[in-house]
Amino acid sequence: MRVISSVTAFLSVFGAVQLLPLPWLCSLLAGLGLCMAWSGSWKFIHVALCTIKRDLRCLAVILRIKFSMYRNLRNRSTIPGLFGKMVKLHPDKPALIYEATGEIWSFKKLQQRSHAVAHWALRQGWAEGDVVALYMESQPLMVALWLGLAMIGVEAALINHNLRQHSLLHCVSVSGARAMVFGTEMREAVSEVSGSLQPHMVLFSSGERDNEEKLRSLQIQSLDALLDRSPKHPPRYTLRKNFNDRLFYIYTSGTTGMPKAAVVVHSRYYRIAAFGFHAFGLCHDDIIYNCLPLYHSAGTIMGVGQCLLFGLTVVIRRKFSASRFWGDCVKHKCTVIQYIGEICRYLLAQPVHSSEAHHRVRVAIGNGLRSSVWKDFVQRFRIRRVGEFYGATECNCSLLNIDGKVGACGFNSRILPSFYPTRLIRVQENGDLFRDSQGLCVPCLPGEPGMLVGRINNTDPLRRFDGYADKDSTNQKIAHNVFKIGDSAYVSGDMLVMDEYGYMYFSDRCGDTFRWRGENVSTTEVEGVLSRLLGHTVVAVYGVSVPGVEGKAGMAAVAHTGGQFDLDAFFIAVQKALPSYARPVFLRLMPSVDTTGTFKIQKTRLLREGYKPQHASEKIYFLDSRAGRYEPVTDELYDAIMEGRHCL
Repeated sequence: MRVISSVTAFLSVFGAVQLLPLPWLCSLLAGLGLCMAWSGSWKFIHVALCTIKRDLRCLAVILRIKFSMYRNLRNRSTIPGLFGKMVKLHPDKPALIYEATGEIWSFKKLQQRSHAVAHWALRQGWAEGDVVALYMESQPLMVALWLGLAMIGVEAALINHNLRQHSLLHCVSVSGARAMVFGTEMREAVSEVSGSLQPHMVLFSSGERDNEEKLRSLQIQSLDALLDRSPKHPPRYTLRKNFNDRLFYIYTSGTTGMPKAAVVVHSRYYRIAAFGFHAFGLCHDDIIYNCLPLYHSAGTIMGVGQCLLFGLTVVIRRKFSASRFWGDCVKHKCTVIQYIGEICRYLLAQPVHSSEAHHRVRVAIGNGLRSSVWKDFVQRFRIRRVGEFYGATECNCSLLNIDGKVGACGFNSRILPSFYPTRLIRVQENGDLFRDSQGLCVPCLPGEPGMLVGRINNTDPLRRFDGYADKDSTNQKIAHNVFKIGDSAYVSGDMLVMDEYGYMYFSDRCGDTFRWRGENVSTTEVEGVLSRLLGHTVVAVYGVSVPGVEGKAGMAAVAHTGGQFDLDAFFIAVQKALPSYARPVFLRLMPSVDTTGTFKIQKTRLLREGYKPQHASEKIYFLDSRAGRYEPVTDELYDAIMEGRHCL
C-alpha cells in the first residue's frame, strides 16, 4: 500500500513537474532514478519509500511558488499591486480586526488608508529609496503605513518597540531613516533619545496626545490629523521598483553586535507568505489570530501576508495574553493561530478553560514548538495540523515541516537533495566551518549536528540572499567554496541535526546569541549596555538552561572587586535600558572575568558552572520579576529552581 500511495503521489505532481524546462526535468528524473538504484541499498530504498510522498508533495509546493514568482518577476509585480488585486475581489471583506478596540478594517478601508499614507509621504518630499522608521506597538495602522510608503517606493524600517536608548538610536541610524513615526505609547522612549537623533530627523506621532504641550516642544506632528486630511484615492505616481527591489527592513539580532537591518524585498515577502499558505493548507476564508509583534517577520509577513496576498482575515492583538488567547479565538471564529514555542508552553500552563474546547482552530503555524510540548499542545487544544517551519528573515535556507513530524522544524530530501540545496555541514570547535583537503565544506551524516547553510543563487527567487543594510554584516554571513569551488552560501549560525529520513531538528544557536521568551538576545549587545551602566566594567553575558523552561535564561558575570554593589539601582537601570527578555535573569559578581591573551572574554567556565553557588569569593543573584528585585541564590533557592518549584 505504501508503494501504491507513493506512486499515486508522484503521478499527482507529474503534471507540475512536466512544466519544468527540459534540463531541469532530465536532472530531476535522472536523479530520482539514480537514487532509487543507489548501490542497491535496501536501507536507502526503505528511506525513499517512506519519504517520497512527503518529498513530492513539497516539490509540488516549491514548483507552484517558483512559477508564480517568475510570473510576478516578469510582470514587475509589487506587494501593494498584488494587494490591489485582493481588494478588487472582495472590497468589503474584513481584512484586519484590531482586538484592542474591536475595529474592523475592510480590504477597501486598508487600501484607502494606505493611499492616504502615500499622499502624505509625497507631500513630505520623500522619494524612492528613502527610509521612514516605524516604532509602535502592533495595530492595523502599522500595516497601512509600510504598505502606503511602499506604493511610492519609500522603505519602512520596522523597529522593535521594546528597544530603548542606545539600541533604539542604533536601529534608527543604521537604516538611514529621514523620519520616524511612533505610537504615543512610545513617547517616553522617544523623548529619551530625541536630543541624539540626526538634526534633519522629522517626528510624527499617532494615538492619544494627552501631553500635547510636550509633543509640541519636541516638534512632533500629529500623523492622525495629517492622514485624515489626505486623499483616499490612488496617488498619481508611477512606481519604478519591481519584484526584487527593497520593500522594508526588519531587524535581527544576528550572531554578534547590535541589531542588524535585514533587507526584505517584495519577492522575499511573497515567498514567505506563499509558502505558509500553500504548504500548510490554508484557505481564502480562514481567519488568523496574530498576537505576534508586527516588527517581526512572523507577524508582519507570515501572518499579515496571508491577508494582503491571499485574502484571509487577520485578527491583530496588541500583545500576547495567555489567559485571553482562546477566548479571542472563539470570539472572532479564528481557524488559524500563529505561535512561537514559548506561546505554546504558556498556554499549556494556563488552567483549563471552557473556551479552549469551543474554538474552531484547525491549523497552528509557527516555529520553536519542541517535542516535549508538541503532543500535549496538540492533544489538549485539539489542533489538527501544526505547520512548523524554520527560517530567519534574511535567510535563503528556510525549512518546512509539511507533514507534522513531531519535533522537526523541517526536512531535506534524501531522494533529491540537490533540488533544494540546503545542507548541514561540519563545524570546528572554534565555530569555523570544517573543510576537506580541497577546501570544500564537509556535509554531516544523519545524527551528526551541523551548521545549516543554503547555496546562494541570485537568479533564483528562492535562493537569493539580500543581506542587510550594512554591507559588512552581509559579507559576514556568506561563505565561499562550500558545495563546490567558486560558489557561495548563506551561513545561518544555527546548529541542527538530521535523521535518516531527512527530518531536521533544531539543536542550538552558534555564536553570541541565545533565545529567551521567543526573542533572540545578542550577548555582545547586552554586554555593551551593562558595561556602560557599570562604568565600563568587564561583563560577560551568556545563556543558561533552566529545567522545564524553553530557551536559555540570560546570565551576566560582572567583574566586581569589593565595595557595595547596589542591586536595586542596578535593576532600575536595567529596566530602563533593556527590553524584558534581554534583562539578566541571573547575576554573578566575581573578582574578575576570565579573558584570553588578547582580552577576549572566555565563557567556557561560566557556562559550565551556571548559576549554582560554588565560590566563597563570588555571589550569584536571581531576578525575581514578581518582587521586582535580585535575590541571592542560596542552596535552597537553587534546588527550587532546578525542581521547577520557583517560576522564572
